[in-house]
Amino acid sequence: MSLTTLETSLLSRIRATAPLHRHHCCRYHARHVPKPRGAEISQLLATYAAHPPQPITLSSLVAFGQPLTPKSLLHSVSYVLSEIPRRLARRVRALEMLPFIVGTNPYMAKTLKAYWDSFQFLATYPRVTSLDENAKFTAELKQLVESHRNDIPTMAKGFQECSKYMSPAQISNFLDGAIRNRISVRLIAEQHIALSQALEDRPKSGSTSHYGIVDMACSPAAMVKMCGEFVSELCEATLGAAPTIVIDGHQDTTFAYVPVHLEYILTEILKNAFRATVEHHYKQFGNTSTRPLPPVTVTISPPPSPFSPFLSLRVRDQGGGVSPSNMARIFSYAFTTAGHSNPDDDVGGGGPYAAQHVGGSAVIGEDTSGGEGNLFGEITAKGLQVGLGTIAGLGYGLPMSRLYARYFGGSLDLFSLDGWGSDVFVKLRSVDQAGNAEI
Repeated sequence: MSLTTLETSLLSRIRATAPLHRHHCCRYHARHVPKPRGAEISQLLATYAAHPPQPITLSSLVAFGQPLTPKSLLHSVSYVLSEIPRRLARRVRALEMLPFIVGTNPYMAKTLKAYWDSFQFLATYPRVTSLDENAKFTAELKQLVESHRNDIPTMAKGFQECSKYMSPAQISNFLDGAIRNRISVRLIAEQHIALSQALEDRPKSGSTSHYGIVDMACSPAAMVKMCGEFVSELCEATLGAAPTIVIDGHQDTTFAYVPVHLEYILTEILKNAFRATVEHHYKQFGNTSTRPLPPVTVTISPPPSPFSPFLSLRVRDQGGGVSPSNMARIFSYAFTTAGHSNPDDDVGGGGPYAAQHVGGSAVIGEDTSGGEGNLFGEITAKGLQVGLGTIAGLGYGLPMSRLYARYFGGSLDLFSLDGWGSDVFVKLRSVDQAGNAEI
């Protein structure tokens, strides 16, 4: 069958089913079958997709920077050009395997095209053999990373429009895989970009604890203070008051970790704790009460021994806890206790990396209505939550934070004492003590 005939056949299927699905999935957009790629690039993608990506080890994450030399940097760029296309190929295949009516949604088709374009760019990129060539490649890699900053909210918008055709569990599983893939791709890309910058700046900078995006002496206490200051200002502006933060435990502890991941996790947890504390206090004593707000307490516990590479954090609030009826849903992408979102709110998009590099709005579509019970309504109304907007309302800070903690072999768990407050326990694997643990 020729490509023209195939396109005609697929378009006929769309036209035949369009009247049935127009209200749910096609209210504002024409639907188009993604244009087929050439035979050569399609075969190249099939080859990459057939070979699973090599697992990233925590030791290999910093190996290219220990020591950082021109030779190690060229090894790093070879790793980028080998591993990222494999991961992009698998996401292309995952998107292509979605139900037909979902895969042809304009938002899903846009995401698929973006993955295809990035795969083709990296899979056909010529071998980098010099620092000058690497500088050119790194600039292009930065642009590629930037171009994907809104992938997750764009897909969420597509799933929102087509939620009738996939169950919430299927959508959550797909997004879990997409976000894990996103973490690995960004981790590899950002590490190479950071190493390239470090080698360029080395004559102008002194000693540092950073190996690319990994800080070998990351201070949880300093991160808590930084995130706490931001969330406190946000809470004051949104709710009119904010609790204090008390840091106890081993405040001088440092460990090897990726600071931008820890920043995202802490910001999301503190947002929840601050909002719950203020709203529970208002509920008990009214919003004109002069009674002081109970503090949010963060306890830091270092790895107990060289054989246990986990640092632990506990964030404790007195915000009334989570009701038993909601506990089963707190890690669902669809769940939020916030009200309807305001489409005029200005937040960034793209996950924790975008918080460093991207400002402004991540507007995905004109239809930004959402609320409790409307799957992904809150998500798509504001784009990805990155700590740049309101105190609550997107409904997936906790599931995103848990994925980031788990990616390095850690964990995130919430325990609630209904009517009193909540404890969030976070275990994070130290990079330098993790050996060849796969991530």
